[in-house]
Amino acid sequence: MKSMMDENSVEQYLLHDVLKQVSRSFYLTLAVLPGCVAKQVGLAYLFARAADTIADAGRMDRGARAALLGQLKLQFVGETCNQETISTIQALTIPRQEHPGERTLLEHLDRCFHVYEDLSPDDRAEIRHVLPILISGMEMDLDRFPGESGAALAALPSLEDLDDYTYRIAGCVGEFWTNIMYAHLPRIRRTWDREAKIRTGIRFGKGLQLTNILKDLSTDLRRGRCYVPLELLAQAGLTPADLLDARSMSGFSPVLHALVQTALAHLDQGWLYATSIPRRDLRLRLACMWPILIALKTLHLLTTCDNLLDPTRKLKISRWEVYRIIAASTLTGTTSAGTAYWGHLRKAVG
Repeated sequence: MKSMMDENSVEQYLLHDVLKQVSRSFYLTLAVLPGCVAKQVGLAYLFARAADTIADAGRMDRGARAALLGQLKLQFVGETCNQETISTIQALTIPRQEHPGERTLLEHLDRCFHVYEDLSPDDRAEIRHVLPILISGMEMDLDRFPGESGAALAALPSLEDLDDYTYRIAGCVGEFWTNIMYAHLPRIRRTWDREAKIRTGIRFGKGLQLTNILKDLSTDLRRGRCYVPLELLAQAGLTPADLLDARSMSGFSPVLHALVQTALAHLDQGWLYATSIPRRDLRLRLACMWPILIALKTLHLLTTCDNLLDPTRKLKISRWEVYRIIAASTLTGTTSAGTAYWGHLRKAVG
């Protein structure tokens, strides 16, 4: 199959240089995908990352951010995009963006839409479906968490709200991913029950997002965001404000354990999703396996950290460890040794 690097020069720049600047980890995943699906997945990621950049633009008024997200979302509602609106979004956001990669992405947002409009109608329809859902999750952040610091801390009310949020931010991506692969890869069409795989893919995405939520817990608390539901905290006799105090860790441990188990159950489904991909489609299998294995290692860091509530604890897998996971899974991705490797990491978490 053609690789991502065989695309024309505009698409190559968008999917190579910009992606590499924005996210090296996702770039590695995208680089291994079959060329017939890399462009669609890469564009969807770039649009989602642009929306996330707007949502988190701390130098911009919250109302302005919400309005820009709404304008961006409208670009995926109809068949055509409004280039004037896209230019306005760029003009208002680029000067306020300090992150070099994200600034580059915003500078090329109009070119992303040009490539998007050249996709097939079916591929555009898939992106039009997933992007409004993703953006609605970011709008949910701005609505549910009105403050910007621990002094204005707010929390999601229930486990149902947390489940809905993880669907909007990542679960819907599993649905998108499944539909794109099903449309473009003949062996997938012959071997997959698409509706069943959509359900599994949604849980795959939810597991990755819940892992990220737990990893970033102490940071998000100090940004005014508590994704741990009030109902779960109440069962442990805690309030969101208690989580700002590292001494609350002993009381929080049962809550953390419950959320880790939920994340693991989702990731178990993700592994089934990855291993159901035909072995001859090794690149696609690896693109699914890598984020799951990295999430497992992250959960292991969380469960072995002496105090997750301590903001001085930095929970991040080293680049060397990421490369080790990639190497190990690449060598074992189509064999029983791959499942044994998964089982080893899975057992370490609990």
